[in-house]
Amino acid sequence: MDHTSEPEAIEPSLPFWVTVAEEGDDDSMGLFGNGSGEPALRSVPLGPLRKNLAETVDALQQLFEDAAARGGTLPLAEAQLSFQVTASGGIQLLGTGQMQGTRGLTLVFRRP
Repeated sequence: MDHTSEPEAIEPSLPFWVTVAEEGDDDSMGLFGNGSGEPALRSVPLGPLRKNLAETVDALQQLFEDAAARGGTLPLAEAQLSFQVTASGGIQLLGTGQMQGTRGLTLVFRRP
C-alpha cells in the first residue's frame, strides 16, 4: 500500500528583526527588545500576528471609546501607541520606560 503524504501548507510569514534572549525562547523575542541578546531575522507567522494585532486593536478602540465618551473641554482626538512583534507573532505594547533605546512599530488612531 502506497502512502503518499500531501505536502504541508507553508504558513505565510513576514521577516522581522527580533532580539534573541535565549535559544528557543520565541515568546520573549521582541523587535529590538531590552538589548540582552543579539538581533536575528526571524519569520513571524501571519496567522498569530493577525489574530493578536486584531485583539489588541479591538481592546484599544474600546478604551479610546470610553475615553472619548467622557467628553470635556479637550476631548481625545488622537492616540499613538508603539508596539513590538515577538517571533511567535505576539504583540507587546511599549510603555514610556520601555521606549528608551527601543525601536517599534507605531499605530496612530485619529478621529475622522
